[in-house]
Amino acid sequence: MNKIEAIIRPERLDSVKNALAEAGFVGLNVVHVTGRGVQRGVVMGARGVGAYEVDMLPKVKLETVVRNADTQRVVDIILEKARTGNIGDGKIFIIPVSDAIRVRTGERGEGAL
Repeated sequence: MNKIEAIIRPERLDSVKNALAEAGFVGLNVVHVTGRGVQRGVVMGARGVGAYEVDMLPKVKLETVVRNADTQRVVDIILEKARTGNIGDGKIFIIPVSDAIRVRTGERGEGAL
């Protein structure tokens, strides 16, 4: 099993979530976060205010745990639906999961997913 953590643009969340659900991957957690990547934020400007730097941008962290065999399919869906081609599209992290336990039943392993 693998945990997939994807940091994406907030405006791409619905597209990613719906595509995952259509493919049968409905279990996920979403956390609204702020952060910065290689670009270190953006320089903003407004009339009469001048330029100022925003170095922590709003993002969404999507987390899901999937079977090893489904990992690449889920990653491909996230890449397709989250990519805009611009700086700040995000990152995907794949983390091995040694076990999962369904609290309600005590079921373990892939069956708990």
